[in-house]
Amino acid sequence: MNIQFGTGVLFGVPNAGNLATDPTPQKFGLLQDCQVTFKGDLKKLYGQSQFAAASARGKIDVAVKGKIATLDPNQMNQLYFGQTAAPGQVRIALDEAASVPAATPFTLTVLNATKFKGDYGVEYAATGQRLTLVTGTPTTGEYSVDVATGVYTFAATDTGLGVLISYAWTDTTTGTTLTLTNQLQGYAPILQALMYNTFRGKQIAIQLNACTMGQLSIPSKQEDFWISDFDMEANVDASNTLGYIYADTF
Repeated sequence: MNIQFGTGVLFGVPNAGNLATDPTPQKFGLLQDCQVTFKGDLKKLYGQSQFAAASARGKIDVAVKGKIATLDPNQMNQLYFGQTAAPGQVRIALDEAASVPAATPFTLTVLNATKFKGDYGVEYAATGQRLTLVTGTPTTGEYSVDVATGVYTFAATDTGLGVLISYAWTDTTTGTTLTLTNQLQGYAPILQALMYNTFRGKQIAIQLNACTMGQLSIPSKQEDFWISDFDMEANVDASNTLGYIYADTF
């Protein structure tokens, strides 16, 4: 008897359509759940009586949906976006603590000033009040920033006060950046999906030869892990084959 337990394993192999550079098989990491659904349109024939005289199945939709707990930008690009990936990334410095100096010109240089990318605001450390960004000389409750140097300037009346600065900076040594350019409708990678599991010595697997992903979420949740939802639809491949089911028998 072939019974199964657990989430199993899901692979995606980009094999057609608009492919990213160096198409590479991917494993969906920390798979939480996954299901393949065959949903056919049933057409019923009625006469004058209440019950159908006949039923026939028309079109069949084949869908895959599931949840994963890993956020891999290269996998997203290989299986969903099929666009340009490059080394490096933009990081966020959140609430970097500093104090407004007591001497003119009342400026602060953030820790990653040489790689400064953009300003995300300043607030007073004691109260959480947001300061207002200005282009001229700041007065109380205001600041200015030189985006070329990462230098922040504050009001003379704010000397000695603690501030929390948030900004973006460029990290060229770690991570990946995906550039998501606007593409014509229909642009997407096509992938082979393989879901399989073994339990008590029995295997079951389903291979779908030509799938296109429709949904890929990047969620957040209080007091919980980020769990991404995804789905894809399966079609026949160039040989008019949907795929295969491999399974141990009783």
